[in-house]
Amino acid sequence: MKIKVDSPQEELPLLASEAAVADATPMQKAINQTFKSTAHLSNLLPTGTVMAFRLLSPLFTNGGDCDPAYRAMTASLVALCGLSCFLLCFTDSFRDEEGKVRYGFATLKGLWVIDGPVGASVKGEEYKLRPIDFAHALASLMVFAAVALLDGDTTRCFYPVLSEGVKEVLSVMPVGIGVVCSMFFVAFPTTRHGIGFPLSLK
Repeated sequence: MKIKVDSPQEELPLLASEAAVADATPMQKAINQTFKSTAHLSNLLPTGTVMAFRLLSPLFTNGGDCDPAYRAMTASLVALCGLSCFLLCFTDSFRDEEGKVRYGFATLKGLWVIDGPVGASVKGEEYKLRPIDFAHALASLMVFAAVALLDGDTTRCFYPVLSEGVKEVLSVMPVGIGVVCSMFFVAFPTTRHGIGFPLSLK
């Protein structure tokens, strides 16, 4: 399927044309690569889910003072946000023949369009489900888990009393998870454009 663009400028890379990049100095190439890596990183990190979690966490945890009902609600919130992080890594977008952006889920046969005609799908090797998608989804889930571990209200809800050893682990482990997963995202960038990310990043 041919993907249309609204203007010729959308066909250009994010920072410069290929000819300009080829003629750039080593410093300019390094800066260009840094910006590209940052764009790919923002595409994979679960920023929207984390914002929703941080907004709802004080309400669902009752400020960290949980009874069984609040604990069940908090567990549901963590599970739903984690599921959101995992599933969003399998979403992609494209432009249809009319130039309208469509969204869908990657499958073994192509992209299953969720906002188009019933049963619509897009065939194409670039849209098929790949093993790297599962690796990205798992890493994204781990990043969210690190954020949940750093949330004091959530931690107190499940573990009101923590030993000094556990506190040390909880202060170091989330940072380590974030660094390792971020390096993985930069080393193995995604080619997908999930819901809410511009097509120009491709």
